[in-house]
Amino acid sequence: MVRKRFQEAKTGIAYIKSMDAEKILSKIGMGREDRYFWKQIGKALLCTYTIIGAVWLYNETSPLGWWTLKPRPKEEKELAHLYERREFPYPGDKEAMEEFIAKGGMIGTAIGPKGSVESDKDAYNYQKELQTKKFEQEAQKLWFRMRNEVIQELQEKGYDIE
Repeated sequence: MVRKRFQEAKTGIAYIKSMDAEKILSKIGMGREDRYFWKQIGKALLCTYTIIGAVWLYNETSPLGWWTLKPRPKEEKELAHLYERREFPYPGDKEAMEEFIAKGGMIGTAIGPKGSVESDKDAYNYQKELQTKKFEQEAQKLWFRMRNEVIQELQEKGYDIE
């Protein structure tokens, strides 16, 4: 029987030359027969991210405004005009500045001509005002409901009430 010798350890370039890339790639699922699959995956990812990027860009510059997944509350819809983007003229352009002032200029903004904030109510008072308004609306709804019930009962008894 012939004795087997230990093979010499291959290092560096000799080791790299002895490696079979196809064999290693096929072991991890990227062999020659899998390349078409990975090519299709790459195309799908590229298309998906391109569409997402286009939607994101359109969302930023959309003439339709922001897309929301949840409906906005009524109070937010009423105050939306305060948060829309405004186009301010370049300070050195006198003609554009005059046109801006003629259109109404800074009317409706929170910052006045001297740079100070013009607000007579803070966030707490504003929140309280919204709660009071909501409470009044609920009270009015309740009042109308009770009134309609009384009118209906009187009409059922035979009284002529409009």
